[in-house]
Amino acid sequence: MTQPSLFIPHGGGPCFFMDPADPDHPHSDPMWQPMQDYLAGLIASLPERPRAILLVSGHWEEAAFTVHVGERPALLFDYYGFPPHTYTLRWDAPGAPDLAARVAALLADAGFATAQEAARGWDHGVFIPLKVALPDADIPLVQLSLRHDLDPAAHVAAGRALSVLRDEGVLIVGSGMSFHNLRVRGAQATAPSQVWDNALTAAVTDPDPANRAARVIAWDSLPNAHFAHPREEHLLPLMVALGAGGDDPAVRDHHSMVIGWAVSGYRFG
Repeated sequence: MTQPSLFIPHGGGPCFFMDPADPDHPHSDPMWQPMQDYLAGLIASLPERPRAILLVSGHWEEAAFTVHVGERPALLFDYYGFPPHTYTLRWDAPGAPDLAARVAALLADAGFATAQEAARGWDHGVFIPLKVALPDADIPLVQLSLRHDLDPAAHVAAGRALSVLRDEGVLIVGSGMSFHNLRVRGAQATAPSQVWDNALTAAVTDPDPANRAARVIAWDSLPNAHFAHPREEHLLPLMVALGAGGDDPAVRDHHSMVIGWAVSGYRFG
């Protein structure tokens, strides 16, 4: 059965695991609770359990699209200033070297230069949301990097090249944040972030697939675009998910307000 492709918000740092009394179980501040609930229901919302997950995180960039080929990556605690217990979290998902090889081949067939990485750990754009969504870490995972140039059209095209994996039981996930301006909080963010979110959602859910892709590729022409993303690395995983979605309908399947930010998640197919 064909899996959808998803763009999910991964929160802020280890936001779902801040309780030192029970660090391995999600227990977030109330403002993060709607996002936590959304992530916790992801696997049950799918047409069937995926045989594997291919995830693109806003926290990994390389010169060329790079595929993680490791068999059992550790965790990469790439957040700063959080309580000590958040640096001892565990999430022991297996890698999927065979799928990684297929990902690299599909990208190469589409004309992309690719590279491989085996030593890097799962960054927090991977393990924080998936520790909520998949606490038993029992679905094999492959991580794919962003390309450092952050070219939106190239990332949409990469997603299109990988879309056939959905028919093979692979869940394709872009993990980022639809709003990611760390300099603003509270009331100064709320109104402009909602204007941005409405415009982004209108583009992402355009019923015409060609228009949808063109509008999202031109994200920086949307209102408040650079207020929402002073640098767009947390938006680029959306491009991959959109490309992988092909001509399938798109919906916004999450919306919440955190730290004054309007944040959304999207589903294709």
